[in-house]
Amino acid sequence: MIESIVQIKNIFKTFRVGTQDVPVLKDISFNVKKGDFLVIYGPSGCGKSTLLHTILGLEAPTKGTIIFLGKDLYKDSYGEDRIEDDRTDFRKNHIGMVYQQANWIKSLTVLENIIFPLSLLGMDKLKREEMAKNALKTMEMLAWANYSPSELSSGQQQKVALARALVTNPEVIIADEPTGNLDFESGQELMSLLTDLSNNEGKTIIMVTHDLEYLKYAKSTVRMLNGQVVELNTSQETIKKIKCKKVDQNEK
Repeated sequence: MIESIVQIKNIFKTFRVGTQDVPVLKDISFNVKKGDFLVIYGPSGCGKSTLLHTILGLEAPTKGTIIFLGKDLYKDSYGEDRIEDDRTDFRKNHIGMVYQQANWIKSLTVLENIIFPLSLLGMDKLKREEMAKNALKTMEMLAWANYSPSELSSGQQQKVALARALVTNPEVIIADEPTGNLDFESGQELMSLLTDLSNNEGKTIIMVTHDLEYLKYAKSTVRMLNGQVVELNTSQETIKKIKCKKVDQNEK
């Protein structure tokens, strides 16, 4: 039986805007299996980022449950609300993040930026430098270790961001529009790296995108619309449906 590494159960999220409650997530439920490369996609404003923040423990749901590696992110065993520090520690130990635009400590070199997450875990200096260099080597970016991140191209920066996400050996990589600022070639290269991590190293990857081009890299897909999940498919099922819709539109 394939283990579910994340369970999203009946998630609702409502924001208070002025005097009105605006529903953003509406009864969302699905599981993410260990070793999956899951792509969540849909148009801007459909709730993708809010859902991702909820899965990360950054945005508490109004109603519903997130079980991550067997742990309820928002409630303890007594049903009481967890403090934010609990979720922060959880992310440090179990999740690697890649954002659309990497956030660097500008005074540090590429290598020092990669080392930083290991420093937060209190790891020995020699050990963390060795792990950081290995992460850069995996991304074929070791030659740039002593450069400033600002000296790198956007594609190179995202490869370094992926190295930083991997350096703590997290169970899950979460990528929020990681190709959004990249040209086509750099985007394809980054997606290939993520695919290799899923296929060859068994990493579980959850990625948000609005670009249908990247669905072919996924193992499974979640389509969102107006705050709801409207389709759960394998990647090939999704691509087949999209192609059929395009044919129908062309015939019209």
